Amino acid sequence: MNTIDLVIFLAFTAGVILFGCSFYSKDNNSEDFTHAGRSLPGWVVGMSIFATYVSSISYIGYPGKAFAADWNAFVFSLSIPVASYFAAKYFVPFYRKGGSVSAYAFLEDKFGPWARIYASACYLLTQIARMGSILYLLAVPMYILMGWNLHVVIVATAIGIIIYSMLGGLKAVIWADAIQGIILIGGALLCLGILFFSMPEGPMQVFDLAIHSPQGNKFSLGEFSSSLTKSTFWVCLIYGIFINLQNYGVDQNYVQRYHAAKTDRDARFSALFGGYLYIPVSALFFLIGSALYSYYTARPELLPGDIAAKPDYVFPFFIVNGLPVGLRGLLIASIFAAGMSTVSTSVTSAATIILTDYYKPLFRKSTDKQHVRVFQVSSVVVGLIGSVVAIAMLSVESIIDAWWKLSSIFSGGMLGLFLLGYCAKHIGKSHAIIGVVVGVLVIGWISLAEPLNLPGPHLHEYLAIVCGTSAIFVTGFLLAMLVGKKSSIPS
Repeated sequence: MNTIDLVIFLAFTAGVILFGCSFYSKDNNSEDFTHAGRSLPGWVVGMSIFATYVSSISYIGYPGKAFAADWNAFVFSLSIPVASYFAAKYFVPFYRKGGSVSAYAFLEDKFGPWARIYASACYLLTQIARMGSILYLLAVPMYILMGWNLHVVIVATAIGIIIYSMLGGLKAVIWADAIQGIILIGGALLCLGILFFSMPEGPMQVFDLAIHSPQGNKFSLGEFSSSLTKSTFWVCLIYGIFINLQNYGVDQNYVQRYHAAKTDRDARFSALFGGYLYIPVSALFFLIGSALYSYYTARPELLPGDIAAKPDYVFPFFIVNGLPVGLRGLLIASIFAAGMSTVSTSVTSAATIILTDYYKPLFRKSTDKQHVRVFQVSSVVVGLIGSVVAIAMLSVESIIDAWWKLSSIFSGGMLGLFLLGYCAKHIGKSHAIIGVVVGVLVIGWISLAEPLNLPGPHLHEYLAIVCGTSAIFVTGFLLAMLVGKKSSIPS
């Protein structure tokens, strides 16, 4: 890496960490750490929601996916308006009225402590898998650029993120997210412009080569068949609707931000703004992937075979070899902006869940000072576990495939349990418990059917959350209708 690029990258990374740490104060209480004192404007919270969406998975994984295949994964983004609408109209008022910063307090009120523990445990597993995926993708550019050891980069990056998340709490994370979101959009636009105007026959050659690829149209959104075993348009769309409803409805990352906004109106605006902004930006990343395909098709001698075999490495490779001095450092800084914002969000939300759903119920007489300490220690532990998962993911071929499968499995049908409590008024605890058991069995079957060659239909792994959620909701609802609430397990 050129010295100028290195200075830009290091200055940005150090600046983000110092900026986050600047929110630290000895007078900060646990509410400042967990929901920013309910003091932030809607646009800042919305940018934070957007930045949470746009992780390194988007910045590197989406271009890698479009380079190797097509725009099938973009269908996920097309499902966001549905979730954003429901969030602004129903979920935001519901959570702000409830008062608790935990997304899972409602489940305990409805079904008992087991429901809260089940949902929060699923959430923690999902966030650890997410942190691992993103930390891995943060390390890849530095390996390609500098030859730095991937393990060292993962651990060092995790420590930097942990420091400002631990010291500044949610307010630091949200403001840092807003700044990082602006930088990552600017970096991606610059890169796309350079790709388009680097084509031998001009910008339109990007579309010509991608559309007429021997592998098929690179802009295809996938097959429109009714198959449930492949990643068709419909499978991705249904998966996206369920995942995004879960994000907006029961994901602590989002619920925590609803509470951070100054007013209900700001909170509703943030849900819509963050979601809708993600759609064109995700399209931008897929377009970069298509442009990379056309660029290296026109100039195949520029792309080594070992890099082409790892689609997630292609975009970082182009940054190193195809961008001028200065922009190279800015793009690497943009990738780090995307990743750091999402990891810091996961660290803060996971630490909040450990504090509110595990520590406080066990130690009801604990002081606010102890709550702050538990939050900080939890931030460290969760961040380090995430770095271990990242190291374990070094052998994964496509990180976006791995993340989508893990999130579908670890989600554990949380959305089904939430919808059961939110939509159905007369559901007893026993109905919910049986529903969850059925849902977990369904998820396990779908996840293990192909690897273990089990009998019966082998559905695509993306459908684990769809079928698990549906199984929980339908089972609980039918039991309540057929058996009646009197059979519920007593409190």
